[in-house]
Amino acid sequence: MQNISITRGYSPGAIGRVAELNGRYYHDNWGFGLFFEAMVATDLSAFLMRYDALRDGFWTAASRGRIEAHITIDGINSETKGAHLRYFIVSDELRGTGVGRELITRAVAFCREAGHRKVYLWTFDGLHAAHHLYEGAGFRLVEMQRGSRWGAEVTEQRFELHLP
Repeated sequence: MQNISITRGYSPGAIGRVAELNGRYYHDNWGFGLFFEAMVATDLSAFLMRYDALRDGFWTAASRGRIEAHITIDGINSETKGAHLRYFIVSDELRGTGVGRELITRAVAFCREAGHRKVYLWTFDGLHAAHHLYEGAGFRLVEMQRGSRWGAEVTEQRFELHLP
């Protein structure tokens, strides 16, 4: 984690860089295309336009001034569905440095402080390193189904974490 800075809240270029990180990784490794990258950019933009620091979280990790990792907590539906963990990504450059674990730790701590009783996320089968981090933070797999919400058919998985 040396020479890595983690920032909470929006910073210039963050939307584009987070969309790029997601778009590149999921294209190269899973064949996702324009639909997915555009969805990330559009959803992230809408989220940040209604961002409320009391209920929402947005963290980026940068190395040498360049964003290389990200995580979002969208708390707008916390009362009914739970807080939504979204767009967690770590670049190849920072993978294995502990920054992913640190981002998840900060996101879950924020959820506790904000009073969110449940946190959930959607992912898909095959993302073993991410699943390991989620489970290490206390998330449990609660649902699986075939779907194409990301623009390609995968086995979608819903993980949940219930907070005291």
